[in-house]
Amino acid sequence: SEDPSVTLFREYLRIETVHPKPDYDAAVQFLERVGTSMGLVCQKVEVCQGRVVLILTWQGTSPYLRSILLNSHIDVVPVFEEHWTYPPFEAVKDSQGNIYARGAQDMKCVSVQYLEAIRRLKAEGKSVARTIHLTFVPDEEVGGHKGMEMFVQRPEFKALNVGFVLDEGLASPSDTFSVFYGERSPWWIKVKCTGSPGHGSRFISNTAAEKMHKVINSFLAFRESEKQRLKSDSSLTLGDVTSLNMTMLEGGVSFNVVPSEMAVGFDIRIPPTVDLKAFEEQVAAWCRDAGDGVTYEFHQKCMEQHVTSTEESDPWWKAFSGVFRDMKLQLKLEIFPAATDSRYIRAVRHPAIGFSPMNRTPVLLHDHNEFLNEQVFLQGICIYARLLSALASVPLLPAE
Repeated sequence: SEDPSVTLFREYLRIETVHPKPDYDAAVQFLERVGTSMGLVCQKVEVCQGRVVLILTWQGTSPYLRSILLNSHIDVVPVFEEHWTYPPFEAVKDSQGNIYARGAQDMKCVSVQYLEAIRRLKAEGKSVARTIHLTFVPDEEVGGHKGMEMFVQRPEFKALNVGFVLDEGLASPSDTFSVFYGERSPWWIKVKCTGSPGHGSRFISNTAAEKMHKVINSFLAFRESEKQRLKSDSSLTLGDVTSLNMTMLEGGVSFNVVPSEMAVGFDIRIPPTVDLKAFEEQVAAWCRDAGDGVTYEFHQKCMEQHVTSTEESDPWWKAFSGVFRDMKLQLKLEIFPAATDSRYIRAVRHPAIGFSPMNRTPVLLHDHNEFLNEQVFLQGICIYARLLSALASVPLLPAE
């Protein structure tokens, strides 16, 4: 009695595309089988050794028009099985219809919803003016450096003639659907402090630890100010403020030796409203104020701050938002708090919206017992079917 779309979703969830050794081959074979059975054209692009982007295409009646790109990533994050009620790769469905599996929300649901929405439209005899491409990419969960970041620079991507992109979003616990038009820039910074070494029994001056103390205090004081700003203004979401967390601390060789060097790592996520140059000057000032011998280096420094238009005058947004008005569903516009492959797409000047049709659902990406209810999943297919019809019917644009 299970809906075939749900059965397909659960089949995909059982493929263990989990880091550090995701089974990409099995997933690509599964997706290719589903796509070709629906009459979609298949193309595989190896962006680097062992990393393939799968492209499935539904040709439009006006292929010269800019296309719609539906992006999703294949990989999922690791699990700690002892914290799961059900095995995380068995896609168990409980009596309430909740399907438990790693990737249920992030983001194998969306991959299958794209496919099933197209299946529904084709079964109804519909055709689309604009070509629709589906891309299934590797390694998003480890930064996308061997996935979308490389793919957008390749001729195969340029040949897709992309006009508008849909990518992943987040679940929403309320009735509203979260829609993400931009995201914060991730900065990973390591600060190194050098100072005078010596015996642990003495009051040595100018130590690395004293400088480290000042650095940490400066960074964490800023963290607290942003935390309070978010707490005190109900109009703000996490994506509107700068988050900062101390994630690594290194140094020392023995209990009785004052070390000559210590290091601390910070994960910082900066919204597009912040002047990145000015923020780096602030980081430099915190390090400078801690004393001599304090330096910093970036392990990641994303400088892209492109956002996608959500003005009603924008034809893509007008088509997207119009579907929700027609269906009497409410949207909430947000900046994505973390990082997705959309940042690489926006960096090459394509509008991208992050959207996963999961309302009335707790946010469980990367969490234990990740699940999605089958009725929410099926509703998402209905929403995508309407969205694809609308987006693929956007009238001729001036640039076309």
